[in-house]
Amino acid sequence: MEHAELNGRIDMLTATAPVDELSLRRLKKRRLALRDQIAALQLADEPDEPA
Repeated sequence: MEHAELNGRIDMLTATAPVDELSLRRLKKRRLALRDQIAALQLADEPDEPA
């Protein structure tokens, strides 16, 4: 949910004429951190070997 919200905010921010580079950079950094957390959770959820 939060990842989709960040994508929407980034798209909205880039659509405006004067782009706020600092805000855009912060949002992208937060989105990347969230993506890393999702990947770590998915990796932890997978079993090591098939049963």
